[in-house]
Amino acid sequence: MASSSFSLLFPFFVFFLLCITHPVISDGDQEDAVLQGINDYRKSLNLTALTKNDNAHCLAEELADQFKDQPCTNATGSNTVPGTEPQFPNYPSLLAKCNLNASNTRDGAVMPACVPHLDPSLVLTNFTRTQYSENLNDTKYTGAGIGSDDNWIVVVLTTSTPEGSFVTYKAGSLNDNAANSSDKNIGLIYLLLLLIGSLFLL
Repeated sequence: MASSSFSLLFPFFVFFLLCITHPVISDGDQEDAVLQGINDYRKSLNLTALTKNDNAHCLAEELADQFKDQPCTNATGSNTVPGTEPQFPNYPSLLAKCNLNASNTRDGAVMPACVPHLDPSLVLTNFTRTQYSENLNDTKYTGAGIGSDDNWIVVVLTTSTPEGSFVTYKAGSLNDNAANSSDKNIGLIYLLLLLIGSLFLL
């Protein structure tokens, strides 16, 4: 009797053990593995490793989210003919979500790839054995951010120059300073007029 109960529960026990010993790989782990693979590729070419850039990661995530509903075809991702990549009219708002602007991102490179189920070996091949390898071979790139969604993964490369640093800005800092300055000037003018008016009343 006890052995028949055990034989009924045995498949559940095995499933439980498999769940414990084989955890699900998160997007972050997969993205870290891609960066490690890219850095191994660069190391084989005697190039410095790319450092993780959180701001570029933010933009890569936003872009991957934009791509996610597009199917993988021979005309998407790394197979796209240079210059025919999809353009996003909302690109400035994607930058703004990450507190970035065009002036400190223009020297970066955006490389989207579409790989069914984001198979790890195929993902790396889509960056190291396609037109994207030119960017990965370039010494001007020093950092990277990686984002993924569905079958899409986006690598954003950064530079050490101000134009490709992906340094964040404080939202509205220039406009807020100008507005605060003009508000102070208007306040001073009203105060001056109030003083002059009170002199006439005396």
